[in-house]
Amino acid sequence: SPVDKKYGSSAHAPLCAGSPDSHRPGSGEDKSLSWRTPRRSGGPRGSLKAKDRSQLQAREADEFIRANATNKLTVIAEQIQHLQEQARKVLEDAHRDADLHHVACNMVKKPGNIYYLYKRESGQQYFSIISPKEWGTSCPHDFLGAYKLQHDLSWTPYEDIEKQDAKIGMMDKLLSQSVALPPCTEPNFQGLTH
Repeated sequence: SPVDKKYGSSAHAPLCAGSPDSHRPGSGEDKSLSWRTPRRSGGPRGSLKAKDRSQLQAREADEFIRANATNKLTVIAEQIQHLQEQARKVLEDAHRDADLHHVACNMVKKPGNIYYLYKRESGQQYFSIISPKEWGTSCPHDFLGAYKLQHDLSWTPYEDIEKQDAKIGMMDKLLSQSVALPPCTEPNFQGLTH
């Protein structure tokens, strides 16, 4: 046949373009057209399969979420601890204030005044308006401490009076200003930064 004459025989006819056996390297023909099997970058294990990548991302997300939650819970735990300490102090102060109001006193106690606590030899405690300095060397009983009676009927130890008065003064200043606070629709960090 004409085909056989041109190519010798059908067995030696050129293979279909793109077939694995066409344009074999080393056959003397253009090697750029030779059949090549696609390879993954970095060798056989160069790239992870889509499933493996998905699992890796899921693990990384789990670790990140866990770390984020841990950080937030740590802050909350610290706040809880701080609130517990505050609650304990409130209870201690309330117990002390109640005890001081049961101390013997021969006068009407007035808020804003400082009272001096003494203890007789019998163990009885009592309040006086006379300080140990005023008594001098003739102080008849053991001095236990001085307290200021606040307007809410709580007692402030003498060493904390200055600090407490500063706090009360600041609150009074705020209360003397406009009662209606300006509307705030956005977070305000005023006073938190220098």
